[in-house]
Amino acid sequence: MKQFLSLVAVCIFSLSAWAQETVAVNTGDLISSEVKNQTVTFRLLAPEAREVWVETDFFEKSRQQTPLGEVEMAGRQRMEKGENGVWSYTVALPAPELHTYCFYVDGVRMLDPSNVYMLRDIATYMNYFLVDGALSENYFVREVPHGTVAKVWYPSPSLGMERRRMMVYTPAGYEEGTKRYPVLYLLHGAGGDENAWSELGRAVQILDNLIAQGKAEPMIVVMPNGNGAQQAVPGEYPNSMYKPSFMNPKTMEGSYEKAFPDIMNFVESHYRTINDKAHRAIAGLSMGGFHSLYISANYPDKFDYVGLFSAAINRESKGENTYIYKNLEEKLATQFAAAPKLYFIAIGNADFLYQDNVEFRQLLDRHGYKYEYAETDGGHEWRNWRKYLNNWLPKLFK
Repeated sequence: MKQFLSLVAVCIFSLSAWAQETVAVNTGDLISSEVKNQTVTFRLLAPEAREVWVETDFFEKSRQQTPLGEVEMAGRQRMEKGENGVWSYTVALPAPELHTYCFYVDGVRMLDPSNVYMLRDIATYMNYFLVDGALSENYFVREVPHGTVAKVWYPSPSLGMERRRMMVYTPAGYEEGTKRYPVLYLLHGAGGDENAWSELGRAVQILDNLIAQGKAEPMIVVMPNGNGAQQAVPGEYPNSMYKPSFMNPKTMEGSYEKAFPDIMNFVESHYRTINDKAHRAIAGLSMGGFHSLYISANYPDKFDYVGLFSAAINRESKGENTYIYKNLEEKLATQFAAAPKLYFIAIGNADFLYQDNVEFRQLLDRHGYKYEYAETDGGHEWRNWRKYLNNWLPKLFK
């Protein structure tokens, strides 16, 4: 029993506001977590453990060299062992956001078994909780009309697949009406999939809330799978029970960009869309920003709104689809000659792609191309991408 208890974590959050109150969960005699007087206390029952750490996205981060360059890593704090083998750590209540955490018990990473709220980022699961406030108010499910999110299969002859999957958001009232809507194509980053924006990005909650507030136009939002060799999320199509990976085949070598009209053709033939440039937008984070850049440049008559969130910019590729990435300046000249209504670039000042984005903006500046730029604190992380989406959606289709 003692060995079993050493691996039992009991820590659950119930945060709904910046309230000066105690929110506690009792497991036997143990208060497993507590929010009191603007603090959060993590507690973990592990009587036989020698060392226990808690890792969160809001602790001070460290920096680590990776094949992608120097990136920020989540911070950890050592928990203190108290009576009856209960480890604890207290910290000031973090800023309004969706916050993630996990534990390390004697070097073994573990989730909180008492918290059913989990997110998968590529191949890593994390528990999460929400702190309400001005910056995160649209990340919560509110008492507003809700849109519908469907898992939709479509044919992609350009990729040689009879079935690929994407997530499609239709605004509240779509099923009962006859109105036609503008479309946003919202693209994920490397290692992600068609679930990423709706789960990690809180895109559905953001859309529901902004539309209900009258701040964003009702729109259809298409969230495709940007891995050209996949039909869908790993595990959700035949022979796909493998571990998700950061870089997948047919992602940044032109196949996906070349095949993008397959997605648009399906959407515009199966949904009540307004099929002109003024009512189409495309945006993405990281690799999705890369895709958005080159898709919009190669199809300059398709999108009046382009959003590059922490976008990968530079790419050298070999193979039959290299034309996608060649002559970018010439393609941009054609694209900007058509005067897109909004070309938006956003990135964190600690992002490993920051300098690439500086150089890309310098290219746009040399030619006098009009764009909007937003720079935030932080690095290559979802708290920035949620913020960019929340701030960008009200600018569309005006």
